[in-house]
Amino acid sequence: MESAKRKDTLTRVGIHVFLILIAVVMVVPFVWMALTAFKTVTESTSVNPFVILPSSWKLDNFTYVWDNYNFLTLYINTLLMILFRVICAVLTATLAGYAFGRLRFPGKNLLFGLVLVQMMVPPQIFLLPQYLMVSNMEMLNTQFALVFPGIVTAFGTYLLKVSYQSLPKDLEEAAAIDGCNIGQRFLFVMAPLARSGMVSLGIFTAVIAFKELMWPMIACTNTTSTSLSAALAKMQGQFSTNYPQLMAAALFAILPMTILYLIFQKQFVEGIATSGGKL
Repeated sequence: MESAKRKDTLTRVGIHVFLILIAVVMVVPFVWMALTAFKTVTESTSVNPFVILPSSWKLDNFTYVWDNYNFLTLYINTLLMILFRVICAVLTATLAGYAFGRLRFPGKNLLFGLVLVQMMVPPQIFLLPQYLMVSNMEMLNTQFALVFPGIVTAFGTYLLKVSYQSLPKDLEEAAAIDGCNIGQRFLFVMAPLARSGMVSLGIFTAVIAFKELMWPMIACTNTTSTSLSAALAKMQGQFSTNYPQLMAAALFAILPMTILYLIFQKQFVEGIATSGGKL
């Protein structure tokens, strides 16, 4: 018994040490980013491994970045892009997922096969067609251009289809017996039960939209209409980069998603656990 308890204790200690090491590895880049934001250019490019803390804690990098890169506009552009993409993705995926998961209509398997094909194809293939469509509509450098690729989501359609298929058919049949038409069955019976799938889709859509880099750099070259990720990428020079200012801008950039996570932490955890996915 004692040997078994000792083995169990050692196993738990080993697991905790392993998890602590992983946590340290994940936290170190953020700590380095925060410390670099307070350093000078010379200190940030020093090869001395013992130069970890800045010699003097100044806010010059933060004030310069805030005054010269119009972060308030970038915040508004990014948050609006996330909001509209989440609304459009959840709305279209909920309707399409219900149709594919619960209804019967001609060409259903063929159309859903096209959805699966879109999931398998690299998203970079759609950049040129999407750019031409937005350009022909004369909507480049607008909020619509940022939202356009996320209006419809193949992954969301698949996720909501699986969510609707997992629900028991008896509920829908009982609603039909009570006189509910297809719209009422969807709106008042099935959609509320698939809420966890909608939350998961909203979380994934928000994170992907926040991290997206290539499309905003292509469709919104104007600094007043682009997103945070594209603005950060443009701060990196071809021959030299002011790393303290870049790290200060990165700290500003992660604030919206950090605040959203702290507010909706419970929904984030439940959505990821329900979907079985990862960010």
